[in-house]
Amino acid sequence: MEDLLDFVRRHPRLFVLTGAGISTDSGIPGYRDEQGRWQRSAPMTITAFLSGHAARQRYWARSMVGWPVAAGAQPNVSHRVVAELGDAGRVTGLVTQNVDGLHQRAGSQGVIELHGSIGQVICLSCATRYPRADIQRWLWQHNPEFRDVSALPAADGDAHLESPLFDNFAVPVCERCEGLLKPDVVFFGESVPRERVAAGRLALDAADAVLVIGSSLTVFSGYRFCVWAHEHGLPIAALNLGTTRADPLLTLKVLAPIGPTLAGLAAALGLEPGAG
Repeated sequence: MEDLLDFVRRHPRLFVLTGAGISTDSGIPGYRDEQGRWQRSAPMTITAFLSGHAARQRYWARSMVGWPVAAGAQPNVSHRVVAELGDAGRVTGLVTQNVDGLHQRAGSQGVIELHGSIGQVICLSCATRYPRADIQRWLWQHNPEFRDVSALPAADGDAHLESPLFDNFAVPVCERCEGLLKPDVVFFGESVPRERVAAGRLALDAADAVLVIGSSLTVFSGYRFCVWAHEHGLPIAALNLGTTRADPLLTLKVLAPIGPTLAGLAAALGLEPGAG
C-alpha cells in the first residue's frame, strides 16, 4: 500500500488500464484465475459466432440468462476511486478492457472501451445499433421457456449454461435488413478498432506512468500499452491478484485485494469517492 501510494504521488499523470478484476466486487466474475487460466468455459469467438445458426442460438440463449446480472451491476469503490483520480486531474487516460460500462456510471469521463460495450447490439450487415435492453425484451418474448433459467454469469454478459433447448431458441435479427445481430463488443479473434488503439496511445503519450488494475494482460489488446510504455521508459505499476503477462516489465507489483487497496489509496490522497 505504501509503495503504491508513493508511486501515485511521484507520478501525477497516470495512464490507467483496467480489466475484469476491477468489476468482480460488483458481482461480475472475472475470466481467469490467479495463474491466468480460464476459470470456466472460454468466451465466444468471432469464428464460432459466425460459424452457423446453432452457434448463435447457443450464444443468445446464454446471453439472455447472463446479461441481466451485468446490466444490474453497480459501480464499486474501485470504479469510484478511479473516477475521483480523474476528477483530481491525476489521469491522462482511462482505458478499460471491460464491456460493463461501470467506469462511466461511476463518473469517469472519456473512457476508452477497447472491447466495446454490452449495452449495445449491432447489425453486421447494415450497422444499425440497438439498445441491448430492447433485445432482451425481444428474447424474453420469443423464448419464454428460458425466463426462469439461472446460471453463473460471465464477465461479458454471457452465462455458463448448456441446454437441449438451445435447438429451439429464437435468435434476434435486424429489423431493418434481417441481418445478423451481434453484441457491440470485440469477440475473441476480432481486432480492436484502430481509432480506440490510437486514442489510447495518445493518452499514454501524455502520461508519466502506467497503472494497471485488475488485469492479467493475457490478451494483446491491453498488453500492448505496457510494451509501448516500457519501450519509452515509463514506469508501470500493477494492482492485481495474480500473475500478469507484463510482470517482467513492471516497476511495482501489488498483490492485494483491489477494492480495499484503492479505498486506502484514496483516503491517503484525501479523495472522497462518492456512493456511485
